[in-house]
Amino acid sequence: MLKVGLTGGIGAGKSEVSRLLASYGAVLVDADKIAREVVEPGTEGLAAVVDAFGAEILTPEGTLDRPRLGAIVFNDPERLATLNAIVHPLVGARSRELEAAAGPDAVVVHDVPLLTENGLAPLYDLVVVVDAAPETQLDRLVRLRGMSEADVRARMAAQATREQRREIADLVIENDGPLEELEPQVRKVWDDLSRRASAER
Repeated sequence: MLKVGLTGGIGAGKSEVSRLLASYGAVLVDADKIAREVVEPGTEGLAAVVDAFGAEILTPEGTLDRPRLGAIVFNDPERLATLNAIVHPLVGARSRELEAAAGPDAVVVHDVPLLTENGLAPLYDLVVVVDAAPETQLDRLVRLRGMSEADVRARMAAQATREQRREIADLVIENDGPLEELEPQVRKVWDDLSRRASAER
């Protein structure tokens, strides 16, 4: 099994790269998706979050009110640390379950947005970084996601720098161009990962 960490800044195109890798045969472990699953209604995760932050972080339907919780933790490092202490261990446990089920020949790609920021590179056999120029990220997020320029800049400032991400990268996918230029690069990376997985075996 080859364990790959995949990361990139907001708007760099990491989601598209993970989608392509999964279509080629990678086992995808999506940290963001798991983070949502572990706080669904009826989970121990949601019970612990309510315990820590109060019932006002629930919607009338009993699901987690993400914008409300985000507003509480975004500017309060202590509250954010409390939330992370609940969610991160649950995400880690579920990720390990999915990895264990993947089989010995698999290429397991962990899609981890904050891999650089949380110093997680040593957990993987190698790290793939999807890189784009800050102006490309800004353009995509304003044009395609309808975010405000100020919001994009604030989010980018809260993430690792481009240099910090490239420093931990074993492989870099440059994604400043259109989608049709991305696919051949990702295919090449997939061929490399498949070769390494065979060599590990």
